[in-house]
Amino acid sequence: MSSSSTHFVSAAWTWLGIRQIELEEGAATLEMTASEDMANSAGFVHGGMISALADSAMGRALHTIKPGVVRAMSFDLKLSFITVAKVGETLRATGRVVHAGRRTAVTECRVEGLGGRLVATASGTFAMTREKE
Repeated sequence: MSSSSTHFVSAAWTWLGIRQIELEEGAATLEMTASEDMANSAGFVHGGMISALADSAMGRALHTIKPGVVRAMSFDLKLSFITVAKVGETLRATGRVVHAGRRTAVTECRVEGLGGRLVATASGTFAMTREKE
């Protein structure tokens, strides 16, 4: 699957400037360029913005599996921040499906900055509704 595949883009993605870069079965790569509006009081990218990017990448990865996922909502999300992300930096998040059952799924994500520098890792558990087989 390429980045040109048709998909719904949420208002949150538009507001955050999240772009879909690549899709393959069980994986999705998204990017977001951190703006000054995303800074915390220390001047680095707020962790909540990184969390939103990771959550989006993991959720988007679920929409690539078969039978198709109609709806997926995270109900558990864990992030580990490795290093800071800088305002102006483009962050790349790659979400992968670790396990997908009928109603729940487990995912993981890597968020990288400039030159592949690891910014954060994440894992999530999602409730989902699948298409009828």
